[in-house]
Amino acid sequence: MIKIKELIHEEDYIAQSKRKCIEAGMDPNEIRKPKRSMSEQELLQKRNTYSEILSVVDFFSKKILDSLSGTPVLIVISDENGYLLHIVGDETIKITIQQLGIQVGAQFTHEDMGTNVISLSLQQGHPVQLIGSNHYHTILHDSACYGAAFHYTDNNNLLGSICIMTATELHNPFFLTMLSTVVDSIERELLLRKQNRKLNMLNQIIVNKNRNGIIITNADGIINSVNDFVAESFHIHKGINIVDRSQQNPECLVSSHMKQVIHNKMSFDNVQMILQTVDYQKVVCLFDAQPIYDETNNFIGSYSQLRDITERYLNEERHNYLAYHDELTSLPNRRSLHETLNHHISSSLTSGNHIDLVLMFLDLDHFKTINDAFGHSNGDNLLKQVSSRLVHFLGDTGKVFRMGGDEFIFLFHGLNGQKEVASTGKRIIDLFDTPFTINDSKFHVTASIGIAIYPNDGTDAETFMVYADNAMYKSKSKGRNNYTLFDSNMKSNAKEKDKLSLEVSLREALDNKEFIVYYQPQVDLITKEIIGVEALLRWNSPQYGIVAPDAFIPILEDSGLISQVGEWVLREVCNQSKRWLDMGLPKFRIAVNLSSQQFLKDNLVEVISNTLIETGMDPNDLELEITETMTMDVERAINVLGQLNALGVRISIDDFGTGYSSLNYLKKFPIHTLKIDKSFVRDIMFNKNDLNIVSTIISMAHNLNLVVVAEGVETKDQLNFLQLKKCDTVQGYYFSKPLSVDDFEKSFYQLNDDIKNQFL
Repeated sequence: MIKIKELIHEEDYIAQSKRKCIEAGMDPNEIRKPKRSMSEQELLQKRNTYSEILSVVDFFSKKILDSLSGTPVLIVISDENGYLLHIVGDETIKITIQQLGIQVGAQFTHEDMGTNVISLSLQQGHPVQLIGSNHYHTILHDSACYGAAFHYTDNNNLLGSICIMTATELHNPFFLTMLSTVVDSIERELLLRKQNRKLNMLNQIIVNKNRNGIIITNADGIINSVNDFVAESFHIHKGINIVDRSQQNPECLVSSHMKQVIHNKMSFDNVQMILQTVDYQKVVCLFDAQPIYDETNNFIGSYSQLRDITERYLNEERHNYLAYHDELTSLPNRRSLHETLNHHISSSLTSGNHIDLVLMFLDLDHFKTINDAFGHSNGDNLLKQVSSRLVHFLGDTGKVFRMGGDEFIFLFHGLNGQKEVASTGKRIIDLFDTPFTINDSKFHVTASIGIAIYPNDGTDAETFMVYADNAMYKSKSKGRNNYTLFDSNMKSNAKEKDKLSLEVSLREALDNKEFIVYYQPQVDLITKEIIGVEALLRWNSPQYGIVAPDAFIPILEDSGLISQVGEWVLREVCNQSKRWLDMGLPKFRIAVNLSSQQFLKDNLVEVISNTLIETGMDPNDLELEITETMTMDVERAINVLGQLNALGVRISIDDFGTGYSSLNYLKKFPIHTLKIDKSFVRDIMFNKNDLNIVSTIISMAHNLNLVVVAEGVETKDQLNFLQLKKCDTVQGYYFSKPLSVDDFEKSFYQLNDDIKNQFL
């Protein structure tokens, strides 16, 4: 038996191991064999699981054997539980240990085999050696064994051990050093492979599962990686050279740009491309691409991405189309007419070439009566029939525009003198001799036309249109159903006199405190409570009574009074907000309309800032409403809106969808709210186009993280539809008409309760 004193000169872990053998009553002269072994099936399964690990360890084992060529050594590889998975090396040693039951599949444990290098290397976590009598059992005293465990170093997960066995007389500390080096190489290789697997998984997630198109090439342009979107849409596959693709292929735009990336090291960002897929579908994409460099700044390939924006592109195309066309009739609209006239007149002035232009302003007679008798939807049906008849009459001889309501304008080129102009006007009037059909009933409608000729009747677009309009009113005054050519006597008609009279009264209204502000509640569709109000200007004139805003606001704008009145409204609203808080009413936002003239004034931001400071109103409770047309000077709009946003006030786009519309610019403005014009809301239950427009605006606004307010809600069906489309806020007569300050204060809490009931 081994005496305790014989353990003194051995390593502590060896001495401790032997002490356990003694305490367990092991006989050192006994020949011990492993008690547990894997079945063939278990061994096969384990080796399959460890296939990558074994291939790496086996590779380095052969390196050891090659470096020790001629030296009888045996290399044994185990898993983390001591099961032998692989034995390679000297056949004599292998045969000898097999007689001791040491073979692939056997398990080495301290309890079964006593002090042994496999168990100790797995336990210690550092390289170990057992030389001669370091072994507990005497049968191994002629052996020199060296062992080291190996791990996944990223998480210190034990994987197994690699051990070297040779004769005692061949013992050399170099074996242990070499084994440490080999284990370090094994662990680095295993970690590298593990990281590569993770990278491959990430590549599959990033590339194959990416909703955008991804193409990655090497330095020669050969594709290393491509995802399903690109492969299926354009038949661009891994292994092809993208820069050699035929220019006839649908992806030629992609290949031409990538050629510049690969050959010239160029980068591209947000390049819009219209591509055709293999099944001939149009796809609109934003293309990004850049060269890829390694850590030593050597060019190694390229990365490109295609982002499908087809739906957004089509929505923007549609929205931009509506900016220049009437939704109901698809005719060019007022804005289109302005730009067309300005273009012709500017070209004529620049070139010096004379042009003959004729404007005919057509207005249906008694159209309001038709709307009242048959309803707005049937009125719209009539307008479409009128539009179709006018377009068919014109052919290629001219162009017709819808100005709004029942007003149409014809633009002709090259009519030969007043005789042909008058003849054309007469023929248009005669078009209305044929009855129209509504609800299977035939009825007649007439029209009045005013005619102006350029350059005799105005040398700028605005004057040209005004004179045609004046001539049309002259036709109305002559009994309707006729045409009138403009003459100078029509410059000052009764309409203009009425306008002048109103302007004089309006100049006194501000000083006489005749203006008042009404407030229309805005209702949150989630909380079903009032969360804000829109301030609406009213004129209580001693001479005219309560004057409708449509009648006096345009005059304020034409006279230049609108900015002064607008500043009064702003100050009145800010003071009212403070008074309501002092009364104990809850905080809510107040929306104030800015006129174009106010918005264009250089001191706008200063005026608003000073008003907020003087009145003590919280800037976040003030929402300034602007229209789309105010943003046509994009750079100025971005600057002004940015300054207003910095004050803390909110910005709203009012009457969205009826004016200048560019989604590309809209995303650049620091705005918070879009207000859907009531003209779209009015017929959403009857007009599919209006329904689609409202749905699109809500969806687009939410994608831009904007709040949506729908104006003009008058029915339960309209409310239900807007709730379904997840509109945020609504206002309209369904909940409340605009209220005076006194009425709003008296009925606020009752109004809130009534609103909740209206949702039931």
